[in-house]
Amino acid sequence: MEPVVSSPARRARVPWWVACLLAAGVLLASVVLAVTFGPADISPAEALASIGHHLGLPFEAPARLEDAIVWELRLPRTLTAAAVGAGLGLAGAVMQSLTRNPLADPYLLGLSSGASLGAVAVLVLGLSLALPLAAFAGALAALALSLAIARAAGAVTPTRTVLAGLAVSQLAAAATSVVIFWTATGDSYREIVTWLLGSVARAQWSSVGIAASVLLVVGAVLLASARTLDAFAFGDTAAAALGVHVERTRWLLLTAVALLTGAMVAVSGAIGFVGLVLPHAVRAVVGAPHRRLLPLVALVGAVFLVWADTLARTLFDPRELPVGVVTALVGVPVFVILLRRRGSWS
Repeated sequence: MEPVVSSPARRARVPWWVACLLAAGVLLASVVLAVTFGPADISPAEALASIGHHLGLPFEAPARLEDAIVWELRLPRTLTAAAVGAGLGLAGAVMQSLTRNPLADPYLLGLSSGASLGAVAVLVLGLSLALPLAAFAGALAALALSLAIARAAGAVTPTRTVLAGLAVSQLAAAATSVVIFWTATGDSYREIVTWLLGSVARAQWSSVGIAASVLLVVGAVLLASARTLDAFAFGDTAAAALGVHVERTRWLLLTAVALLTGAMVAVSGAIGFVGLVLPHAVRAVVGAPHRRLLPLVALVGAVFLVWADTLARTLFDPRELPVGVVTALVGVPVFVILLRRRGSWS
């Protein structure tokens, strides 16, 4: 299969530390500005005052209503969107390297379909409180089945892994459709469809805790594996010659990606195009080495999803779009542009 990146020695077009500093500053500004958008008029100063007050900084809290809107409603949603965007961008970049497939995304191994099956199963039973756990378990079950199928055919190669993932994805999607067809009615049907399209509308501080904690732990593991991922870019034979235990390492990293993706899907549903498009766009700016790519793609993913969710909840106010619809509307034309300029990231 065609490698997704060129040589990891490729020179970056922009110093990666400059790009990371700029992206981090844009992310902080985006979080503050995003919580000011909505039916209630909140100024950036009030948003900063509310956030600073709750963090124990010497800020005077705004009026009780404005404080509640910022801290209890908008900020958890915005931070969840940031964590999910960072996680999906990071998972997509790692998945593209492990499979050497430029069309790979975090959902390639049936993770999204497995998570959706678990989530739909608890939603139709009225057990919405168990949704994150069920979605997480479904994603891990899909990964285990995909890798078992690939392993049954021999060594776990990128091609076998991708094909096994596609089969599991179709199986889980069919099972989800059957569950919806036979059991979902009324409000539960609407809730299921919204979740399947991707949404952080129900995000609470518990959602922030789940997404952020998994992102920090698994993200640290993936960042520490940057040199190993560089080796995979040259192919399995070259990676083995460089001292990498190819099959074991691929299993471990795929499991890490599954843990990360499962946690993100558990709190947001299936949000597409973030993990597919952003790694290519970032790679075109800072080059192929993963020590540059991974931190920046996480920051860019966070910024992207914060603003995509802001558009989703304000563009057609008082109606709200699932954020997955917005990411698709933005992601498709961007991907077409990247495809036309394929020489910059192939």
